[in-house]
Amino acid sequence: MPSKRRLRWAALPLGVAAAVALAGCSPTELHGFLPGFVADGTPATNQTDRVAALWVNSWIVLLVVGIVTWGLMGWAAIAYRRRKGQTGLPVQLRYNMPIEIFYTVVPLILIFGMFAFTARDQTIIETQYGAPGQPAPDVSITAIGKQWAWDFQYDGKEKDNSDAVWTMGVQAQPDKAGNIDQAALPTLYLPVNKKVHITLQSRDVIHSFWIIDFLYKKDMYIGKDNSWSFVPTREGTYQGKCAELCGEYHSMMLFNVKVVSDADYQAYLTKLHDEGNTGDITNAYDRLTNLPGTTGKNETTPEAK
Repeated sequence: MPSKRRLRWAALPLGVAAAVALAGCSPTELHGFLPGFVADGTPATNQTDRVAALWVNSWIVLLVVGIVTWGLMGWAAIAYRRRKGQTGLPVQLRYNMPIEIFYTVVPLILIFGMFAFTARDQTIIETQYGAPGQPAPDVSITAIGKQWAWDFQYDGKEKDNSDAVWTMGVQAQPDKAGNIDQAALPTLYLPVNKKVHITLQSRDVIHSFWIIDFLYKKDMYIGKDNSWSFVPTREGTYQGKCAELCGEYHSMMLFNVKVVSDADYQAYLTKLHDEGNTGDITNAYDRLTNLPGTTGKNETTPEAK
């Protein structure tokens, strides 16, 4: 009994110290140092917390398994070390059924458990607005990947997208020092706190649409559209890039994302409409052929002819 009391009193300060240490963690630390979180803990989208929780909890489980494994290895090395005066091999043990059952069952539990949580979160994240039984999106956008830039079409309400507006981008153009003018990159505008559905298309090869702070990316295939639904929850400017090796200038396939108020979003669409960027982007704009250092215009556009 006295030994148990001593253990309880020893565990109490350790528990308090752990609680104090965790309470002092910033949102960035609590989310495993992942991007997408600011000082007040506001996530970038309605799914960012879910992705971060899956990441952090998986690492916690793996670290616990590692500590137990390292502890058992250390204990075995000390408990079964060669004693003074001993010669020859130590007693060989084999077919210890409890241990064999343990190291077979526990890994299976871990694998199935992590698979179950991953499948649960993936099902929620991959649920698309506008699908049967799901609410309609507030905003529908088509993002088109091409070697080596991005086009963004803000789909209208008409079935033929005749009232849609769009922007066409060119790849990043670094100067002699390698600096990139961020303002010249293709920019995707999103309204904050609105249900967004993005259709992902490729014009040429496989690309991957990745907004870094959103903690999620989706591949873009030729002849097979992909999609992504989410709600941006924090205004700001975010960086995006292609996350699939797609050719010589893959590293220059960059874009920005601006999450703005609904009023600013509508004003941006009006600006595109007034500039004449209306209707559906067709296959006439099929491939970007400019190289760094040129005019940066698609050869199929009237300006380039």
